[in-house]
Amino acid sequence: MEALFIGQAYIDVTFLTDRMPIEDQKHVASSYAVSFGGNAVTAAFCAAKLGRAPDLLATLSDDWLGRMFKDMATTYAIPLHPRRVRTSSLSFIMPKNGKRAIVRCRDADYLEPFPLIDLAGCRVVHVDGHQPDAAIHYAERARHDRILTSLDGGGLRPNTHELLTFIDIAIVSERLCEQMGFDSAGMLDYLKSRGCRIGGVTCGERGMVWYDEAGTVQILPAFAVPTARVIDTSGAGDVFHGAYVYSYLTDPAKPWREHFRFGRAAAAHKVQHLGNEAGLPNLSDIVAVQREFGAGDRNASV
Repeated sequence: MEALFIGQAYIDVTFLTDRMPIEDQKHVASSYAVSFGGNAVTAAFCAAKLGRAPDLLATLSDDWLGRMFKDMATTYAIPLHPRRVRTSSLSFIMPKNGKRAIVRCRDADYLEPFPLIDLAGCRVVHVDGHQPDAAIHYAERARHDRILTSLDGGGLRPNTHELLTFIDIAIVSERLCEQMGFDSAGMLDYLKSRGCRIGGVTCGERGMVWYDEAGTVQILPAFAVPTARVIDTSGAGDVFHGAYVYSYLTDPAKPWREHFRFGRAAAAHKVQHLGNEAGLPNLSDIVAVQREFGAGDRNASV
């Protein structure tokens, strides 16, 4: 095992439509995609598509959607460590004008304890806060064993404050800032106070504000993908996480700004495609995005 990702598995149904029907109306969407979903789960598939398939501890049900998800993991050669639930979780996603509306159906009533996994050889543990008992357990074990820990802080979980004490790389969303009553600067200070070596706040099309190994706060601007080419922003942050973990696994000696730049290119590729699977980049896609949008690239200190 080279890396372990822990999260809640979804099947995402993403559809394009110019309006939503109400009451007894009907309307035909112009396009749709069905794929895997979930924060750490999508990140795991991204890392696998790039060439380093992590182990994945994810929820799994014994229904036809669960079997679909299992087949998806097999296709990407992802070793799956299932934690049983009764029903599969679903997301219905409607992207529009660079934003997205999401309705979720989630089963987080676990039928069994999380599986115990040998971390021998593991170099990264990436969590999103779902399966809170498993996230805490493996983040704490990783910290003890000097394995890098990474957090996708997409929203406030019951264990967020405690979990951060075991996290090296904490990249969180503006939504988490709002939930905790912080602005971006306040969140970075909070992450530093929890002992996170690297911390950042993703701000969508405005890029990311973050602090580096020396504690210097910087801005990583997003690539300026033309509005007409932005199809689906859902999953872009998850792809960003999966890509920077891949970059770290490939060359851990690089500074984190380089890993994040790699992740930014992956996210810029994702937003130009409908659904998570279609938006996963390969290495040639990363090169193409960097060539098109990376002229004059730099990190700005603040």
